[in-house]
Amino acid sequence: MSERFADRVYTIVAAIPPGRVLTYGDIARMLGRPRGGRLVGWAMRSCPEGLPWHRVVNSQGGLSVRARYPDGRLVQRVLLEEEGVTFDTEDRLDLAIYAWTGAQP
Repeated sequence: MSERFADRVYTIVAAIPPGRVLTYGDIARMLGRPRGGRLVGWAMRSCPEGLPWHRVVNSQGGLSVRARYPDGRLVQRVLLEEEGVTFDTEDRLDLAIYAWTGAQP
């Protein structure tokens, strides 16, 4: 993965508004890499401080483990709940409600 790809990922993540999310696959498709969700995941492992990393979820609307945070799923859930996102009993959010569609790569 190139630094340029990672920077493009970060640009999209920075644009996700509060209370909205994108999946790793969504970001990959926006960057012309429809099967590049894992590459997006690798980029997110090194995301800069201040980036709203918590607004990126898996393809089922589930929370993801973050290497930087020992309780990453809990931190992600709390941050999203503070933005008004609600979860079901399986710690998943409804992508039909919370997915953001306004990103421009």
